[in-house]
Amino acid sequence: MKYHKQPTHIEVIGGRVNNLKNINVDIPLHKFVAISGLSGSGKSSLAMGILYSEGARRYLDSLAAYTKRRISQVGRAQVDEVKHIPSALALRQRPAIPGVRSTVGTVTEVFNILRLIFSRLGSPVCPNGHRVPPTIKIAEAMDLTGEAMGRLICPTCGVQFYAYSAEDFAFNSDGACQKCQGLGTVEQIDDSKIIADENLSLEKGAVATWQIPGRNWMWRIARELGVRTDIPYKKLNAKEKEIVLHGKERKIPIDLPTSTGRVYHLDALYENAYNAVANSRKTTKSERGLQRINSFYKFSTCPRCHGYRIDPSRWQQLVAGKNIVAAEQLTLGQLGHYMKEILAALPQNMYDLAKNLIDELMHQVKPLLKLGLDYLSLDRQASSLSTGELQRIQLGRTLRTETTGVLYVLDEPSVGLHPDNVAGLIEVFHELVNQGNSLVVVDHETAIINAADWVIEIGPGSGSQGGEIISQGIPQDIKHNDKSLIGPYLTGKATLLVRQRAGADHIFDQGKVEFTVTDRFNLQNIHAQIPINRLTSVTGFSGAGKTTLILDSLIPALKAENNHGPEWVKNLVNPGIKNIVSVDSSPVGKNQRSTVATYTDIMDNLRRLFAKQPLAKKLRYTAAHFSYNNKEGACPACNGTGVISLDIQYLPDMVETCSVCGGHRFNKDVLKVKWHNLSIADVLDYSVDDALKEGLFEEEPKINKTIRTLHDMGLGYLHLGESTPALSGGEAQRLKLTSHIHQRQKGTLFVFDEPTVGLHPQDVRTLLKVFQKLLDQKGTIITITHDLDIMANSDYMIDMGPRGGLQGGKIVASGTPVDISQKSASLTGKYLRKQFKLYQK
Repeated sequence: MKYHKQPTHIEVIGGRVNNLKNINVDIPLHKFVAISGLSGSGKSSLAMGILYSEGARRYLDSLAAYTKRRISQVGRAQVDEVKHIPSALALRQRPAIPGVRSTVGTVTEVFNILRLIFSRLGSPVCPNGHRVPPTIKIAEAMDLTGEAMGRLICPTCGVQFYAYSAEDFAFNSDGACQKCQGLGTVEQIDDSKIIADENLSLEKGAVATWQIPGRNWMWRIARELGVRTDIPYKKLNAKEKEIVLHGKERKIPIDLPTSTGRVYHLDALYENAYNAVANSRKTTKSERGLQRINSFYKFSTCPRCHGYRIDPSRWQQLVAGKNIVAAEQLTLGQLGHYMKEILAALPQNMYDLAKNLIDELMHQVKPLLKLGLDYLSLDRQASSLSTGELQRIQLGRTLRTETTGVLYVLDEPSVGLHPDNVAGLIEVFHELVNQGNSLVVVDHETAIINAADWVIEIGPGSGSQGGEIISQGIPQDIKHNDKSLIGPYLTGKATLLVRQRAGADHIFDQGKVEFTVTDRFNLQNIHAQIPINRLTSVTGFSGAGKTTLILDSLIPALKAENNHGPEWVKNLVNPGIKNIVSVDSSPVGKNQRSTVATYTDIMDNLRRLFAKQPLAKKLRYTAAHFSYNNKEGACPACNGTGVISLDIQYLPDMVETCSVCGGHRFNKDVLKVKWHNLSIADVLDYSVDDALKEGLFEEEPKINKTIRTLHDMGLGYLHLGESTPALSGGEAQRLKLTSHIHQRQKGTLFVFDEPTVGLHPQDVRTLLKVFQKLLDQKGTIITITHDLDIMANSDYMIDMGPRGGLQGGKIVASGTPVDISQKSASLTGKYLRKQFKLYQK
């Protein structure tokens, strides 16, 4: 019998996804492979666009057509051939944010097992108040069907009753609090926000809720009902105010004039000031509309369940002395001890059942502990988790499946991780490979690249200047490769400090913001100070309290300084912060219609420019004709998207470039209008740097200023018509700053949450130069960061910890980066000290 040698590499031949330039590359199988490169160089195009896309597609191709229709499918990647690729799973840089009904317990699925434990191993209480001890009979009764399921007889009083099932402990099912339906909060319309200004008349907008779209003519109906609409609201009599606030909902015939002078006669539905907002909430679909409507509501802790979500009728059942609420408040790290208490408290004949359930629960918990998530409590709202925490939960779920022969593709898994957690992450990577899998990781963290078996570097630049393999090999090879961009950062040869930091004696020369957090999550009586016109980094473990200190306490307190801020913020001293700009790494724009040009002021100026051209004037084209979001300008075939999506039944939807407009989005008549012999689509095809190089906008100062700003922020490789939702987190952050960079910023506080997401160390240098421009314009900057280069270049640091959750919540150290690096109590300082030593070699 002839045996064929097992393949050792995935072979990618002719890769052309996005900016990849027909690359050929071999990726070792059963190894830990790191992909590095500048933002926009093509890393994710290789990892996600080819390896994951092809690995997932080929696995799905093996399924039945009926099954495939129920799975979101991936189309063919732009590549000539990919050989020897295993089935692939991906963990993306930005996992979907869980809904309000999700908690750590539900997203990790640990709470599912805990509910089973309470149902099978619990000590229920009969209707007469007698506690029934846990027995194997209760567990057996729960496994019966029909009327017999869960039926018990109290051994004390003989009453027959039904024990609670696992579903009865679920706040998203039968166990939901009867008052708040399992949300933990109740809402009601805030009376104080109904009337905008009682000195105004109804005609002038006295009723705030009648300013909601579709309700702004409600005062006309009120007038038909006998309310005086031309006098101040405060002068209305009690009967008139009753009609405005609580009048009966009914149809009233009215004459409604339009802006063109026409009058419509219609039977209009009258909605009083309260119904206007309540009814609008039921019908509004847009996120922005819901935010506006929610501003009329106040949300408070549910008085029945006190925010615990589970109905109090379930609280009496105990397992090892704890009810379901107390058990749900435990952290992942505390569960192991509680499980031992459960085993010790049960009779011997329940041991096997309990051990089976407990082993299953701990099987789900252990990978999460390895990933440093021990501080997360089961009842913590999942939407409050950071991107890094959500990714690690995904990774933990993956690890416990113990699969083999799978290709795992991870995009920026170190996001949100303290340097000390990265070691645990690397251990998990090696475990995945040891289980017989292949691993490809896109990351910039030097510790991860150093730990890889093989490194592939893409570049040399970004966008059209990238897309090539510039180096590959083991980390040691990369360190000594002259073409490598990451090499100098692995060896310490790159310059660490790129800005002049303030001296220790001059940190607070321009003043400081001071505040105290009295009692919020794990922060108790924490006093902090932020220097004005300085770069401050807030550091520490995930769960140490960084977000609570800055985003949950300081920012809302500053915003509401004269209007009751958070009750847990006291002693706020603000020497002049009047404007706050929060910059996170969330995607820019919500769909493919958002581009670099539309997000900045470039598109508006371009539209006006093209509308001034002779042919446009002759055809009576306005600026509206030069927008692909308007029917006047959009291609009729693709409606301005540039692509056509084809549903071809059991195959994945095929997305093709629109054959009518060639992907340019505009209709053919609009493209006949030229400026400098270019159509508006031709202009949008330009990259920022190409537009600068050719002096395209030298005679258009408004556009040229924005173009130069984008270049200065390291975004020169982006095309003006490039879709913004696809940008990396770091690119999105810098794009959001374009409108601020050339303005005087005295009195403005910029808050950056994880600003180095998706950034190569070289891009971090560019970001620091952007920070310096904001500081030169008298701005103040706070970064919440784990990046050691950002820390080293900061004027001031606040390090929180010592670890996360119950082991955090304290300011471990504060001062200059050098001060922090010398503090033995600071775990961050330990890694900062290593960083300083590396760059002193």
